[in-house]
Amino acid sequence: MTTLFVSDLHLDPARPEITALFLHLLRGEAARADALYILGDLFEAWVGDDDPSEAGAEVSAALRALADAGVPAYFIHGNRDFLVGQDYADRAGLRILPDPAVVSLYGEPVLLMHGDLLCTDDTAYQTFRAQTRDPVWQATFLAQPLAARLAFAAQAREASMARQREMIDGDRANFENVTDVNPAAVAATLARFGVSTLIHGHTHRPAMHALRADGRDCRRIVLGDWYEQGSLLRVSPGRHYDLQALAR
Repeated sequence: MTTLFVSDLHLDPARPEITALFLHLLRGEAARADALYILGDLFEAWVGDDDPSEAGAEVSAALRALADAGVPAYFIHGNRDFLVGQDYADRAGLRILPDPAVVSLYGEPVLLMHGDLLCTDDTAYQTFRAQTRDPVWQATFLAQPLAARLAFAAQAREASMARQREMIDGDRANFENVTDVNPAAVAATLARFGVSTLIHGHTHRPAMHALRADGRDCRRIVLGDWYEQGSLLRVSPGRHYDLQALAR
């Protein structure tokens, strides 16, 4: 009995080997799992459920096969794929969860998040997030022609990369702090939901952290990204958590 967690795959046609690695996971170990959770940024970009991404089509077929085999797959939106909608979820057999979401994991309540909400020191990003998660903004964006949406996504990626380069060149230490979670936000979130275990992605800093929150011993498990290799969290009964890298 094992439940699997992944995040920040950033699947993109430019990196077909990473898509192949994820498909191998779906057709292999995931097919024998109790469940699969994808905690956001499955895709490098997603401009709507009519997105022509080849990776999107391949992954939806493999996820649908997984669901048809009786393995439930759950999805939380990330900052790159927040426009994944119910149409794609239905094609892929995905069950979309809110962010944050509390699930029962072998009898233990566990809090799941993408993780970007915890990066409260990055005020510019939080403003952008609030704007793009607004239903009116999303409806207006999705009403645009596909070509315009694809162009916007490309420009947004370039702007994000340029901002990161500028922040790193200016003050790398500050960049690392701003783009990581805020400890007070983590503690407050654990206290608000009354749980002792938090699993998230987004920061691309895979690790298991022990901390105190609300007078309790807690742990925060951070999933890694899939840019150079895979990252997989296996959870089994008895509260056993195993975070590993997957070689390409």
